Amino acid sequence: MPTRAAEPARPGRVVGDVIASATGAELRHDPVEPRTGGPAGNARLTAWVGLLLLVGFIVECGTLLSLHAMLPVHFLVGGILIPLVVLKTATTGWRIARYYLGAAPYRIAGPPPLLLRILGPLVVLTGLAVLGTGLALVPLGQASYTVVGTVAGQRLDALTLHQLSFVLWLAVTSAHVLARAVPAMQLAGGRSHRSPAVPGRAGRFAVVVLTVAASICTGIVVMNLPTDWSSGHLHRPGHVGGR
Repeated sequence: MPTRAAEPARPGRVVGDVIASATGAELRHDPVEPRTGGPAGNARLTAWVGLLLLVGFIVECGTLLSLHAMLPVHFLVGGILIPLVVLKTATTGWRIARYYLGAAPYRIAGPPPLLLRILGPLVVLTGLAVLGTGLALVPLGQASYTVVGTVAGQRLDALTLHQLSFVLWLAVTSAHVLARAVPAMQLAGGRSHRSPAVPGRAGRFAVVVLTVAASICTGIVVMNLPTDWSSGHLHRPGHVGGR
């Protein structure tokens, strides 16, 4: 089967590809395979999980507006996001692995635009960093203020690492959402009435439902972890005000 030929990466073409993809004007051709749907099924599953993650992260960011009062909700949503992030990483990782291992349907579909290929790993790494450092803060409690190292003369503690991870994540994810939100909604909705049926829909639905169920359980567990955080302990010792 023929594969998509590689083309020189010209600056104008690179930006144009991202804009065409972001606006939904140009959608990647995903071959449809029996049973699971192949690349087309993978794209739809990734789109659904991505949209659920977007909603979750918006809610999580919303708790920052009144973190003192919404700290339990902040912990709950953070725990809920963990299985969803793991699934999203797995679906995109599967597609990358299949492409580079030479699976014909994924080679035909081709990679995403160059800028999105660069942005994708940064979104994954910073997202895992935010969730990992945030999860560590719960049992650490006030020990989160313990200095773990210095960078350029600045003392770092667990809370600072979480905040830095969040800033980096917000920057790269904002760009990712702008580039991927419209295509994800098109994929989640079946693209168009002209789109062929993609096998494996029941399986994809089951995966999403099970992941959401696991997410709820994880959120409840995280929210109920022993911790000495309280509404009166969201500022550094010796400092006045919030985080």
